Amino acid sequence: MNRLGILIFVLIAILTSVVRANDPLPSWNTGPTKTALINFVKRATTKGNPEYVSPPQRIATFDNDGTLWSEKPVYFQLQFAIDRIKALAAKHPEWKTEQPFKTILEEEQKALTSLSAKDMMILLMTTHAGTTTKEFKKTVRAWLKTARHPRFNRPYTELVFQPMLELLAYLRANGFKTYIVSGGGIEFLRVFAEDVYGIPPEQVIGSSIKTKFEIRKGKPVIVRLSEIDFIDDKAGKPVAINKFIGRRPIAAFGNSDGDLQMLQWTTAGDGIRFGLLVHHTDSKREWAYDRQSHVGRLDVALKEAKQRGWTVVDMKRDWKAIYPFQK
Repeated sequence: MNRLGILIFVLIAILTSVVRANDPLPSWNTGPTKTALINFVKRATTKGNPEYVSPPQRIATFDNDGTLWSEKPVYFQLQFAIDRIKALAAKHPEWKTEQPFKTILEEEQKALTSLSAKDMMILLMTTHAGTTTKEFKKTVRAWLKTARHPRFNRPYTELVFQPMLELLAYLRANGFKTYIVSGGGIEFLRVFAEDVYGIPPEQVIGSSIKTKFEIRKGKPVIVRLSEIDFIDDKAGKPVAINKFIGRRPIAAFGNSDGDLQMLQWTTAGDGIRFGLLVHHTDSKREWAYDRQSHVGRLDVALKEAKQRGWTVVDMKRDWKAIYPFQK
């Protein structure tokens, strides 16, 4: 290669790195989905633009399972509950004949995938009733350190979506406040949400069981009770957003029919709005599923996306990498 060729090669390399450095979403392929995201942020944050949104109103809500990390073969928090039941089974012989414990102990995989957010909360309630919130967090942290995903043999916290991590960071860099609004347990999510997603505990909304204040050994504690408090799924999501945030989001991100009402309510507001569904289409790098799936079923919301102009991510087409370890 002559000097001119070397110079051209170096210049191309420099320009490429500059472009990458200026790209807020490097794991998103160039196309209509990426363009829609960037255009929305620019329109909402450019002063003088008729669609400009003041910083306090820049609220974005994200589902967790299937939107920020994977959810197959079962919801990851459900797997945590399954592992806890197996660990405690020797102390509870009655579980061998009681449902849903019998299903779990016999490892009926098909039945496991049909368990709902409510079922998951019942399992967590049963296995952790009477423990303090501090003790529960300790148990969750221990599980996250040792548990491995059956397909990828990696910690569950590594099964987060790299493109969505970039999107969260991009929104926050442009004055958005990002919230998790999940059907999963709020205390489970709060253990890792800040480290993994950069979302602090006070910006996590999820399903919950009732708790109470007690004095144990002279110290005040919050104790978990064996009673469901709230299921943050489907129509419960906009109700929870209104209750805990007090502002209607201008952007909502989900992946299933469980997120339908959150997207409906968000995008029905005045001014600029953005709704996005993550469509799992990549069976090689992740999974491909939608209408027939027991976990993360996407049917009605997918139909409604076309009618309402929501953006639909095709994971196979739109994402250069699924997980951080695939970059």
